[in-house]
Amino acid sequence: MELTWISIITLICSGIIVGFINTLAGGGTVVSLSVFMFFGLPPLVANGTNRVAIFFQNMTAVAFFQKKKMIDWHKVLHLGIPIIVGSLTGAMIAGTISNKLFLYIFAVVVILFGISMLINPNRYIQEKPELINRKTSGWQYLLFFFLGIYGGFVHVGIGYLLLAALVLINGYDLLKANVLKNVLVLLYIPFSLSIYAVQGNVCWTFGLVHAIGNIIGASLAARLAIKKGAPFIRYIVLILIGVVILQLFGVITPQTIQK
Repeated sequence: MELTWISIITLICSGIIVGFINTLAGGGTVVSLSVFMFFGLPPLVANGTNRVAIFFQNMTAVAFFQKKKMIDWHKVLHLGIPIIVGSLTGAMIAGTISNKLFLYIFAVVVILFGISMLINPNRYIQEKPELINRKTSGWQYLLFFFLGIYGGFVHVGIGYLLLAALVLINGYDLLKANVLKNVLVLLYIPFSLSIYAVQGNVCWTFGLVHAIGNIIGASLAARLAIKKGAPFIRYIVLILIGVVILQLFGVITPQTIQK
């Protein structure tokens, strides 16, 4: 695909928005895919191309969080392996099966996640050391393996699923869960990206230009997350969950975004 000044400016500006949203919560991928498809990329290529920008976006956020010594690398090592293996599996089957089942699961999880944040908000703000220090169980490895499959296959909304798992199951507050979420995505994205690239489903020029904006957005969001803390992230997540629910019910679609 040929780049023009209009497409370059659009890709960078949308990348800033996507990088900001994804670093704080998730769901920005719907914007990326809409923009890529608006400029003529097929859906599968748009899905693969999006991972180029996500890699640079998360690398920026993780570098900032590591500088602030906020990453629990012990937990990352345990959860990173199953999510990487899952993402490879998801990427390899991406072009062969329907994503309707994943969409239904995602819809249920996001709605329940939003309801739980409204009913008992303290669970997302206060850490639970007994869960954090607990040994990673076999079913947790299995859970993150399936999260990896979802990320490698669809990726849209993976941030919400990871936040829910890291807060409700692993005991982190939203700020630290968000930090780990960015690290885990950074770990699996290169592997799923490589599968899409080998299959010829990546437009590198669009992905790299979009990444310029993602880097800017991620840098701004990482600084804001640390400054404002878990309560701020909770409000942002609730707002974005509302947007996601509107998407799921067809109120907001890629067509309405493009208009």
